[in-house]
Amino acid sequence: MKIGRLLLRLAWIVPLVAVLVVVGVATMRTGRSGSLTAALARGERPPAPAFRLPALDGRTLDLAALRGRPIVLNFWASWCVPCKDEAPLLERAWKTYRDKGLLVIGVNIQDLEADARRFVAEVGITYPNVRDRDGKANRAYGITGIPETFFVSPDGRIIKKFPGAVVEWRLWEEAIAQLLASGPRE
Repeated sequence: MKIGRLLLRLAWIVPLVAVLVVVGVATMRTGRSGSLTAALARGERPPAPAFRLPALDGRTLDLAALRGRPIVLNFWASWCVPCKDEAPLLERAWKTYRDKGLLVIGVNIQDLEADARRFVAEVGITYPNVRDRDGKANRAYGITGIPETFFVSPDGRIIKKFPGAVVEWRLWEEAIAQLLASGPRE
């Protein structure tokens, strides 16, 4: 009789634990992105998660040290076809607006360094690119698909997000104009 009760309890406990694990993993995967996205949808300006990552040129880039500058932060990978379509517009934004203080930063994720370097060379990218080797920045920003672009104001707050590739220059111009006009808020 005791074995029957034990089996009955296990019949309830095992599926319950499985459901809790699935819900927990799903929450961890989408929690930050959902919170950033939800905050932006509410008209809030959430703080951009800081990171310190190795750049493809051998230096180290510290996002917190760049506070005071408007930043376009683009997450990408060499195997991502939409990333290749979007990269020329990021390069155009970099060349067009860097004299106004704009900094474009590419964040390479889920990729081999050699493939990332080849992509940058083939596409002709000259703006700084870093590698998120351990995925910490990827998780901090809650990246669920690539490309994904964040517009970070000089006071270190995210003011806009492009989920997915944006290949229409007018949309980049509008977002960058908003970013350049978004000085620090008290």
